[in-house]
Amino acid sequence: MRRHWFLRGLKFLLFAILFIAIAGVVVMRLWNWLMPGLFGWHVITFWQAIGIQVLVKLLVGGFRGRPGWHPYWRRRMMERWEHMTPEERQKFKEGMRGRCGPFDRSSVETKA
Repeated sequence: MRRHWFLRGLKFLLFAILFIAIAGVVVMRLWNWLMPGLFGWHVITFWQAIGIQVLVKLLVGGFRGRPGWHPYWRRRMMERWEHMTPEERQKFKEGMRGRCGPFDRSSVETKA
């Protein structure tokens, strides 16, 4: 089973590298086709195109996944929490504690 996960991770890594390489070539070709003719800018290399991609990603969206997904999930969970009874909240905490560990510092301090 451990080998299965290793192969999946290796496959993901290879596809990620391939995707980045193809995207870098596309950015480089588009830049070199448009920018020197339109604005008189210099031709760029493949690594400069990769750098432009990283810069744009940082400036526009960051590396946190899909934009807007996390606040929606958090808002939805808070709405569900507000509609729970105290018994349902306690049951939920106990279920999550078994999967994720304690939620508050008091339960951590009592175990120590």
